[in-house]
Amino acid sequence: MSDTKLVPLQIVTEQPAEEPATTATLATQRPRRGRGLLPTRSPKFVTGLVLVVAITLFAVIAPLFAQNPRSTDNAALQPPSAEHWLGTTKLGNDMFAQLATGAQGSLLVGVVAGGIAIVLSLLFGVLAGYLGGWREDALALLTNVMLVIPGLPLVMVIASFVPQRSWQLVAVVLGITSWAGAAYVLRLQTRSLRTRDYVYAAKVAGERSFRVILVEIMPNLLPLLTAQFLFAIIFAILGEAGLSYLGLGPNSSITWGTILNDAQSGQALGRGAWWWFVPPGIMIALLGAGLALINFAIDEVINPKLRNAPDAARRVRRAAKTKGVTA
Repeated sequence: MSDTKLVPLQIVTEQPAEEPATTATLATQRPRRGRGLLPTRSPKFVTGLVLVVAITLFAVIAPLFAQNPRSTDNAALQPPSAEHWLGTTKLGNDMFAQLATGAQGSLLVGVVAGGIAIVLSLLFGVLAGYLGGWREDALALLTNVMLVIPGLPLVMVIASFVPQRSWQLVAVVLGITSWAGAAYVLRLQTRSLRTRDYVYAAKVAGERSFRVILVEIMPNLLPLLTAQFLFAIIFAILGEAGLSYLGLGPNSSITWGTILNDAQSGQALGRGAWWWFVPPGIMIALLGAGLALINFAIDEVINPKLRNAPDAARRVRRAAKTKGVTA
């Protein structure tokens, strides 16, 4: 008789298969927060972020090592040299010092005007989209009135009636005239979000309207809010530069726009003093390009079609090549 051991029979119990999530369950699930809000791997985002951070660091650090931007002790209209890296102006102002100080002024105008514009767009856009009814109609009416009023001519009229204009005044005027477009977009998006099941569930649970807006709706608007804020900054910086070039910008502060106005009034182009107007123009272009690239990258997060378009185009080209080879 062989030495064989009997192995006890193991009874395998079949685990019940998980039931697929129903449509109602999927609809009431809250979206994951903190993921997918910023396109961290996008080349557009990285390039734009490098440009914006570099210009911001220049505006913060460079004035610490530059001379007084209003000093007239230097020789006039000197080309770039080891002593004056970007030359001097007609009055002997050091252009490097003016460019660094102007960077601070332009960035402050953009950030303050963008902040005012985004706060007003939140008040008139998100509230109108969430409240509905006659309150939405009243807020939407004011938004539509601001939409049909041309912003830059209105700013020019307001600035022409104020003899002493600081950068704070220019930023406030630009902010209160540039919020309507963002408010319209936010109102439409909020109207779509307020019909979601998880918003209804929060209302049924007795949550206050303020908490529903802050916890349930605002996280879904973060990419859109960021894009609108960046666009408001671009509009404010370009608007301030245009106003200053026309002589309607801040007359008690130095910005890139006021430098361009001084170069125009000092006939820098006719004198061949390219170092007077080229650097501020390049800085405005680089900052606008950096903010625009970040904005485009955020648009790809908001609209998946834009994010998937390059892959789809590559697949079409690959299929066309394969078909051409096999044919």
